[in-house]
Amino acid sequence: MALVVQKYGGSSVADAESVKRVARRVVAAREGGNDTVVVVSAMGDTTDDLLTLADEVGARGHSRELDMLLTAGERISMALLAMAIGDLGCDARSFTGSQAGVITDAEHGRARITEVTPRRIRAALDEGAIVIVAGFQGVSQETKDITTLGRGGSDTTAVALAAALGADVCEIYTDVDGVFTADPRIVPAARRIDRIAAEDMLELAAHGARILHLRSVEYARRFGVPIHVRSSFSEKDGTWVTGRAAGKTAPAGKTAARGGSMEQPVISGIAHDRGQAKVTIGGVPDKTGAAAVIFTALAEAGINIDMIVQNASEAATGLTDISFTLEGSDCPTALHVVEGLKDRVGYMDLRHDDRIGKLSVVGAGMRSHPGVSATLFAALAETGINIDMISTSEIRISVVVHIHDLEAAALAAHSAFGLDTDGAEAVVYAGTGR
Repeated sequence: MALVVQKYGGSSVADAESVKRVARRVVAAREGGNDTVVVVSAMGDTTDDLLTLADEVGARGHSRELDMLLTAGERISMALLAMAIGDLGCDARSFTGSQAGVITDAEHGRARITEVTPRRIRAALDEGAIVIVAGFQGVSQETKDITTLGRGGSDTTAVALAAALGADVCEIYTDVDGVFTADPRIVPAARRIDRIAAEDMLELAAHGARILHLRSVEYARRFGVPIHVRSSFSEKDGTWVTGRAAGKTAPAGKTAARGGSMEQPVISGIAHDRGQAKVTIGGVPDKTGAAAVIFTALAEAGINIDMIVQNASEAATGLTDISFTLEGSDCPTALHVVEGLKDRVGYMDLRHDDRIGKLSVVGAGMRSHPGVSATLFAALAETGINIDMISTSEIRISVVVHIHDLEAAALAAHSAFGLDTDGAEAVVYAGTGR
């Protein structure tokens, strides 16, 4: 008997009929001879609605209570799904993250999983039950408080449980038929990828592709958990995400077990991110340690920095400019931190721009193929798009453009690298792409 962990996103459990449709799929998996654990997100826009309520009562600054509030969405989903499965004649038991043994650090709003102790889940499975777990949440070992893992955290919950239980596969159900070469809402000609390396999926997730949460891919690669991304609205094969870790592979006969080409395609996909902002610190004295002071303070504030560009200092003034990009939601905090460093660093001015977008071209094959940068830059130039910042790695090129140019940039890059499909356009069943 195989052990399968399934995760259903908010678009898959958006209303009562959707919950019942998911229940039928879960029961089918159990009747197919699989031990089944299901992780659910909050229904539809429930999390956003709860955040709006928190804003209306002025509760955003109360991080502990905000986590208590937000976890209610997943608890609603898990209970309703367990009831729907029960009505189909199967025993289903729902558990919160803490009941399921998801142990985290004490960081509210962006907690990290430190341990998973799924004793109650294992006991329920041994008794023949289908287990339903509320995603996105856990409990701090240190404070015993309820914590949340950040937006998209249900993916991480599912993969972490799959690793702890030794599951054969972690199925991530969404409203598209797998991982595509670009966001099909923006690029209708995007092509579904049958199989993608975890390395490439990490880069796509890190740079704007919302189909999988970045930390879930990291977790899967570390523990050798095969991920199967599928749509809950269709029966299509989906996409296998496989890592380099030794151990589990996709079950025999599945897409991931088929022989592939000897070399990967040059480009695996295009990702875009609208949620970026750019901060520029002007007139920074070009002296040893200035950058260290700035970025240490930002790190201590819990701010993740993406791209960094430092101009060459002007000989006449000995001053330079430092620009960096970050999540737009972190921009106010970053500005406050940097403002507090003005006397210590001695910079002249501070500017920010939240009208930017980031486009990333990802593919492990580009390591051995020259001309990838030239192809990208030529495609953007022909479309009349100006590039603000550039960042590269062995398997990625990212550029910052004006937010109004982002969609056109994605379409141009997708076509330039020959990723457009010759078949039917991709379907986004619920309109979210997740």
